[in-house]
Amino acid sequence: MRDEQPVKRRDPRAGTRVLLTFAAVGALLAALLMGPDRTVPGRPAAAPGASPPSSPSSQPSTDTTTTPPPDPCAVKAAALPLRERLAQTLMVGVNPSGPEEALGLVRDERVGGIFIGGDHTGLLAGGLDAVHGAAPVPPVVAVDDEGGRVQRVDQLDGSIPSARRMAETMSPAEVRVLAARRGAALRARGVTMDLAPVLDTSAQPDDAVIGDRSFSADPAVAREYAQAFAEGLRESGVTPVLKHFPGHGNTSGDSHRGAVTSPPLDELRGTDLAPYRDIGRYGPAAVMVGHIDVPGLTGGRPATLSSEAYALLRGEFGFAGPVMTDDLGAMRAVTDLVDLPEAVRLALASGADLALWSSGGRTGEVLDHLEAAVASGSLPATRVDEAARRVLAMKGAC
Repeated sequence: MRDEQPVKRRDPRAGTRVLLTFAAVGALLAALLMGPDRTVPGRPAAAPGASPPSSPSSQPSTDTTTTPPPDPCAVKAAALPLRERLAQTLMVGVNPSGPEEALGLVRDERVGGIFIGGDHTGLLAGGLDAVHGAAPVPPVVAVDDEGGRVQRVDQLDGSIPSARRMAETMSPAEVRVLAARRGAALRARGVTMDLAPVLDTSAQPDDAVIGDRSFSADPAVAREYAQAFAEGLRESGVTPVLKHFPGHGNTSGDSHRGAVTSPPLDELRGTDLAPYRDIGRYGPAAVMVGHIDVPGLTGGRPATLSSEAYALLRGEFGFAGPVMTDDLGAMRAVTDLVDLPEAVRLALASGADLALWSSGGRTGEVLDHLEAAVASGSLPATRVDEAARRVLAMKGAC
């Protein structure tokens, strides 16, 4: 006879546990399927208009890209009253015999820069200390000391050769040393900018408008020596100015005496414009635009008053630094066309950052005219802001 196995009794609590488990799972599924606006027991109803709870996919982005800090020069320019912003775009000639006129311009009119020309040396023989001390914003103090027939401190610090003579008798390394010594002498006297070197290519006689002011008729030689001169100045703390864009070395005349025309633009690219290629090799510098009518570019106007000329420099040649004009007040290529205040407005509106006139005076009249031009829209405020920012950056005033 087979042994009988005991019968297992069913625990009544097991069914209860199973039912409770199914109920819990069902409640969880129901909660997941409900929309965010549905009320779930144990959870307060969402307020009207409230955002749904965040899900992992809607968490804030972990992108670490940050907004670049604001340009301090743009901030400083924007903080200046309009008239002072406009004044920063002006470089005005002063009496070189003493500091009185210069003091008034930097202290009262607050111009961006002063230009010291002529043969008197009083201002350069100790008078600039007071000028620098009086200016709320550091001024540019400029001279045109190229060497040869264009010098300003030869009576104080000795003469240097013309550009053509340098290229004929010196190596680029020697020119760099000469320019560094000259720059140090200028800086010690309070000068911060030298309107040199000349990049024009010219085979003209020595005494022609450019002539021996050009290093060479060969663009490669002109560029090599101009670069050496610019580097020497910069090493001594003086800002070099590359001139005269788009090229004065092969023009029909002298812009001091009247209108001048260069060869057509396509031809100019192989001569006077060639030294501006790869302009970054000169290091930090300014560029001076000349009063040159370029067929195929300026439409019969001097380049200083032509937006196309500035666009060429900024675009094709990639120059991002400060651009200044040649003399707007004492050169007939401009003065025969338009009066000084309007010449300054046209130059700034066309793309200049610093408008130069060597004759001095009329600063208040020019500023009045520019303020009215901004109000009328004929000189865009954005153009003024851009120019003032570049001038402040060049001066290290930010």
